[in-house]
Amino acid sequence: MIDYPAAHAVAMVVQTGSFERAAQKLNITQSAVSQRVRQLEERLGAVLIERGTPCIATEKGAWLCRHMELVGSLENDLLTHLPSLGDTAKPLTLDIAVNADSLATWFMPAAAAFSATSSNVMNITIDDQDFTHDWLRRGRVLAAVTSKAEPIIGCDVIKLGKLRYHATASPQFYQRHFSQGVTAAALAHAPVVTFNQKDQLQRDWLVTNFGTTVSGPTHFIPSSHGFVEASLAHMGWCLNPTALVHDHLASGRLVELIPGATLDVDLYWQVGRLAAKQFAGLTEAVQRAAASGLVT
Repeated sequence: MIDYPAAHAVAMVVQTGSFERAAQKLNITQSAVSQRVRQLEERLGAVLIERGTPCIATEKGAWLCRHMELVGSLENDLLTHLPSLGDTAKPLTLDIAVNADSLATWFMPAAAAFSATSSNVMNITIDDQDFTHDWLRRGRVLAAVTSKAEPIIGCDVIKLGKLRYHATASPQFYQRHFSQGVTAAALAHAPVVTFNQKDQLQRDWLVTNFGTTVSGPTHFIPSSHGFVEASLAHMGWCLNPTALVHDHLASGRLVELIPGATLDVDLYWQVGRLAAKQFAGLTEAVQRAAASGLVT
């Protein structure tokens, strides 16, 4: 049997980021928290918390934390049906992985709709849509927005739609670098904006339209809105979601490198089956928001 007081201590250390704050939340001493965590680690033969500032869960610790989230959900459900137990339902922290462009466009309405009807809170992790499924596979999150259609073991997959991107630049940048046309040779020298080393969108667009992956000097800007600002500031060309550049394209502040040459990225909602049952309202909110914000 799992030592649930100890497991709860592990989850609280990870949630708060420190043994001291976990002790305050649990209303016990810091040494008691340390003892519970250490004893559980010794019993399991595995390190559950990577000590530091902040403290973070190891891969095995993350699995334990997700288990505790689901246990908390089941307890809250039980209290709803058996209020005579005399306790009250406690807010849970739901760990979710989302790509930055979804968070900047269509996902926030889903989060807001869910929070309007639930006391639970969210801990949203940002990663590239091609990698968010790894967070789910490693047990670090309960659900993820991902570009991967193949279901993670133990998860349900729901197709959400396509996030459409436009290759954009400012008119000044376009004139400076593409006055003779948008060609593979010109793109090999024109500065490009990239989110981080995982970002393949600009590369995919180049392959689709020119059959090459060669691009010019790269600005790394890990921000969806920063991408747009960089485009407006003539720093480089890049792929931006329709929702973030629609008005700029309509006004002429930005132009498409090749009009109509958009790139669509399929997105899916992958959620653990037990979590899907316990947090059906979250999945419903995500589906509604995706239906409004994504291309079918």
